[in-house]
Amino acid sequence: MLPDGERVGRTARLTPVAEGPAAVIEACAETLEAAAAVARREGSPEPTAIGISSPGPLDPRRGIVTDSPNLGADFRGLPLAPELEHRLGLPAFLERDTNVAALAEMTYGAARSVEDFLYLTVSTGFGGSIVSEGRLLHGPDGMAGELGHVQVDLEGATCGCGGVGHVEAYCSGVAIARRARAALKGGRSAFLAQRADRDGPAELGADDVAEGEDAGDLTCARIMAQARAVFAAACVGFVNVFNPSLIVVGGAIAQGQGDRLLRPARDAVSIGTFPTPGARVRIVLADLGGDVSLAGAYPLIADRLVNPRWPRPSASAASA
Repeated sequence: MLPDGERVGRTARLTPVAEGPAAVIEACAETLEAAAAVARREGSPEPTAIGISSPGPLDPRRGIVTDSPNLGADFRGLPLAPELEHRLGLPAFLERDTNVAALAEMTYGAARSVEDFLYLTVSTGFGGSIVSEGRLLHGPDGMAGELGHVQVDLEGATCGCGGVGHVEAYCSGVAIARRARAALKGGRSAFLAQRADRDGPAELGADDVAEGEDAGDLTCARIMAQARAVFAAACVGFVNVFNPSLIVVGGAIAQGQGDRLLRPARDAVSIGTFPTPGARVRIVLADLGGDVSLAGAYPLIADRLVNPRWPRPSASAASA
């Protein structure tokens, strides 16, 4: 990737999570090597570093995926950056996917020239990132910004991380699909029953529920309405806590729902926050779409290569 965000080589493949950490590391290395080969054929400069975007929680300073609920127990303590640095012989820097997306939107997208903003992603999970005075907020463990794990219901649904009533337990693809399967089992949705007959119950997803709402299915409409209500309530809390100028919302569900998701949040913020931050903040869709993490790789690397706060991960840490 070049400084202006242009991609000079792109190679994609499915992440083989079900095959375990070793398979994921192998797939990452092979994909990086293939992308570098494409860039060389185009006459581009040799790569100087690797930027890695991964689901969290993780330790960005050591380059380790610590405990990601959406990857599974086998990925706890995975030294992803050190392993790839060892394999490819280049400095490798790991960051949570939402933080990489925030860097991209701040550099090339919806948050350009904004120093205080939140990035939220509503997709398979619900992720967050906090940018304060132009810098990512990490906290002492590198884990600040896990906004999907803010509790909104003391006796609510169980989140994938094991917590109770978190935002992600209601407003995420995994949560919406879980509620869809429960509705199917209870015989509460003719639309979902038809989809299950066509594709199988295990294949029901958030897109099916959203389509069911559009088709007039009341159960699907209730599931989506709850997800939007939780999103709105979370935004009220985020504005009161962080006083952002902007909330940028990305992810497949957010892109699909658009203003249907954002409008209730704007309305809730207008009446549920302190007047000054509530009047200041704007809630907008992200600009950069599915390749947002690719776009964020350059600003990630550009900072980490020269920033003394971020020492280069050592290949020796792979045995940690």
